Amino acid sequence: MLTELVTMIDGSALQRGALFLLSQIRGFPPIIQTVHILGVTAIMGSTVLLDLRLLGVALRSHRVSELIGRLLPWTWAALPLMFVSGIVFVLARPQRYAMNPVFRAKFLMLLPAVLVTLTFHLFSIRDREFWETSPGRRALGKAVAAVSLVLWLGVVMAGRWIAYADYLIPVEE
Repeated sequence: MLTELVTMIDGSALQRGALFLLSQIRGFPPIIQTVHILGVTAIMGSTVLLDLRLLGVALRSHRVSELIGRLLPWTWAALPLMFVSGIVFVLARPQRYAMNPVFRAKFLMLLPAVLVTLTFHLFSIRDREFWETSPGRRALGKAVAAVSLVLWLGVVMAGRWIAYADYLIPVEE
């Protein structure tokens, strides 16, 4: 399936458009990378703070429900920005990314990270105080926070290593 997708992108208008943006518009690559990094910052800032609160490590004076309302909108706003900014690079060189095991690892962690965060948020929407009403739910919240923290940190670490995977594992173009 991945091979078919790469074949569809190679030589397409999408690839030509991405290559044009990256090679012909002065300053575009660092600008779009900056947008991507700002998205990472918003997601990590919001999810890590919430996870650390659930684990009882930080912001103990704030209610979980209060932090969910303040922080998770940043996560949901940043995800589309990260998608748009990241897809430009992927479309420009689909073969490079498709063959990069670190890129694949990032997405193997990204999907569950988003789903864990979404599930956590949906429980909170249904019952604003869900994560604070009983010892069992607080324990579940700690477990969810630990999984979330590991996944999001893995996504960021893999994202940073995508460009350097060639040093560890040769990537064919």
